[in-house]
Amino acid sequence: MLSNDQIDRYRSQINLKQINIQGQIKLKNTKVLVIGAGGIGSPTTLFLSRCGILKFGIIDDDKISKSNLHRQILFDLKDIGKKKVYVSKKKILQIDKKIQVKIFKLRVNKFNLKSIVKDYDYIVDGTDNFKAKLNINDICLKFKKKLFIGSVSQFDGHIFFFDFSKKGPCLRCFMPSAPKISPRCQDEGILGTVTGTVGTIIANELIKNVVGIKSHLTNEVLIINFENLLFRKVKITRSTKCNKHE
Repeated sequence: MLSNDQIDRYRSQINLKQINIQGQIKLKNTKVLVIGAGGIGSPTTLFLSRCGILKFGIIDDDKISKSNLHRQILFDLKDIGKKKVYVSKKKILQIDKKIQVKIFKLRVNKFNLKSIVKDYDYIVDGTDNFKAKLNINDICLKFKKKLFIGSVSQFDGHIFFFDFSKKGPCLRCFMPSAPKISPRCQDEGILGTVTGTVGTIIANELIKNVVGIKSHLTNEVLIINFENLLFRKVKITRSTKCNKHE
């Protein structure tokens, strides 16, 4: 059920016939784990916390630096030097005190993530390296989770969605192994609006999936070039060479 405060808070969203009261209740009961509280994780968490999702996990081991501020929209000058997970929790509780946030001050690997992932319905991967993304993919596949992946570089953004509760491809079907050279986005250069848009689209598609609106991103990658404003989607098929599905 929704309280009068929640009905008033989310009235504009509830008025959408595709969402309505029932969709809002589904959002209230959804659990989301955001891995990486940076350029992609910040807008994703911000919009999801404003839409009525009340249960979050946030994983990050990094501190906020001045160079983060141009794209990591949960943070400002007074947050420099503080841990991202602590500040992220504080900021979204300022949006709604009823939100429950569990923070994990660590760098994910294939060992420590197993015990965390099982408690969440959706996983959002906002990490900045491919090794971590492949490890997250493998664990989400094992536990049959719904996984959104965001990846950015310079003027380019990539967004994936895999529903591992159903048979289909995974990230390794698209990219079997991590590239030998995998620079961080800030080292290559990144436009702040790229990370913001990628995070916002992930939040949008996650909300749609929760309330039952068909996602046109399932088992696909949306590729956006922000320099020339080009959008294209590529269908990902299950690879016979991918042994993670065995």
